[in-house]
Amino acid sequence: MAGKGTGGGGPEGKVPGAHILIIEARYYEDIAEELLAGAVAEIEAAEATYERIAVPGALEIPQVLAMTGEGMFAFDGVLALGCVIRGETSHYDIVVNNANHWLYEATAEAGLPVGNAILTVDTKDQAMARARGGREGKGGDAAKACLRLIEIRRAFEERQT
Repeated sequence: MAGKGTGGGGPEGKVPGAHILIIEARYYEDIAEELLAGAVAEIEAAEATYERIAVPGALEIPQVLAMTGEGMFAFDGVLALGCVIRGETSHYDIVVNNANHWLYEATAEAGLPVGNAILTVDTKDQAMARARGGREGKGGDAAKACLRLIEIRRAFEERQT
């Protein structure tokens, strides 16, 4: 089927004027800092702006979205940053499954693009390896995904006008 696509998998250029809410779980401060550095670098490179809200852990990230209600429309997208490291109990599975399920449920209700960098790993070394790398780390990757979704949304909105 022939037709026009919306471009490649990553941002095609700048997303001037986009405003992103970064919700960061700070349970592992050092990992959170690495994720944030990559995300902020990517957002700034796209000529977008951001606001940050820190929460204790991954389960609190979607709760912030639920609390904001209609105020979410001040944002063009949401970036979730955090880390869950497997322990000796089933708590890991509960946190991972619920945090991701509630995150997508909340963003679907708000109709907002979301970039997800809630790392789910077995060890802190694995987490740090994924978080590091600036724009090439998982924080940067999640920001790229969010920015690309904002571009797609803008393209759809232009078609409606």
